[in-house]
Amino acid sequence: METIGFPELLVILGVAVLLFGGKKIPEVAKGLGEGIRNFKTALKGEPEKPETPVTEVLPVSTTTAK
Repeated sequence: METIGFPELLVILGVAVLLFGGKKIPEVAKGLGEGIRNFKTALKGEPEKPETPVTEVLPVSTTTAK
C-alpha cells in the first residue's frame, strides 16, 4: 500500500474547499487542531493547566534622576 503523495493531497484540499468554502477552512482546521491537542493531553493523563489572563505591561522610564 502506497503512502499519500502530493497529488492526492491536492485532490483532498480541492474537495475540502468545495465542501466547506475558503472562509470556513481555517475554522475547521482550528477545531481539528484543538481536538488533536485535547486527545494527546488525555492520553498523557496530565490535568489541563488553566490559562492565566494576559496583563498589559506598561513601559518603564529609562531616565535617571540627577
